[in-house]
Amino acid sequence: MTPPIQSDLAPWSISYPVTFALFLVASGYFRGWWRLRSAIPNLILPWQFAAFMGGLFALWIALGSPLRTLHHELLSIHMVDHVLLMAVAPPLILLGAPFRSLMQALPQRLVGEARTWLLSSLLMRQLGQPLGRALENPIFSWLAAVIALIGWHLPADFELAMRSNAWHAFEYACFFVTGLLFWWPVIQPWPSVVQSSRWSTVLYLFFATFPCDMLSAFLTFCDRVVYPCYLSGNRQSSISPLQDQEYAGALMWVCVTFIYLLPAVVITTQLLSDSRDPDRLTPSQVRPTF
Repeated sequence: MTPPIQSDLAPWSISYPVTFALFLVASGYFRGWWRLRSAIPNLILPWQFAAFMGGLFALWIALGSPLRTLHHELLSIHMVDHVLLMAVAPPLILLGAPFRSLMQALPQRLVGEARTWLLSSLLMRQLGQPLGRALENPIFSWLAAVIALIGWHLPADFELAMRSNAWHAFEYACFFVTGLLFWWPVIQPWPSVVQSSRWSTVLYLFFATFPCDMLSAFLTFCDRVVYPCYLSGNRQSSISPLQDQEYAGALMWVCVTFIYLLPAVVITTQLLSDSRDPDRLTPSQVRPTF
């Protein structure tokens, strides 16, 4: 373990700042969800509430739980963090319709015209137009996620993040933000506007597995340890660094492929079901229900 990281991590410690921050977010979401449920019971369903809380829990495992004290000892544990930040927490959080609930959690003085002006004028007009076009562009979202995935797993960049707390935090922020960007066109949470066919979303998810598969295969079948920091660290595990790397590659390969292809199968099933029922919505109108 490198000294800059080791000095900040007591064995099996919990990050209280991260835990407290996520608790505040969870409390705000619950407050807004409860208000909406009292006014419009079916706007955000209980399973969406559970999905959002599950996403926050996944963030806590990666950023605040005792597990984080091991990811500089074992690449396989480090890879669990990456999967949670890129492929687990973002879709669960977006499925929970976070913007609706968190808006309702704002102080009452912002309700009504003031809050409407804040969101529509400031966000939508000044920032929303260029940002909204980027968010709704699947190519941008796909490329952002792939660049973050491949870029931070290059040996030089990976070693940089391992030597510096600041760069390590930035690396994890990149994974989470690009994860949100990647899943935005798939889940299309409010206030997004459906513009593309859902068939393109199936291809979007399918092709997203390729970069991850290539990286995972390289880590799994490489005959040398790719990241030297796992050779020089104080290892307390019985598995060798090369075995650890093989486990990390296999874990990413299986988990990410399954996570990406599951919604693709669900969307395909929805589209095929709708095509056989003329009374239902057209495929371009179908929204995901996973």
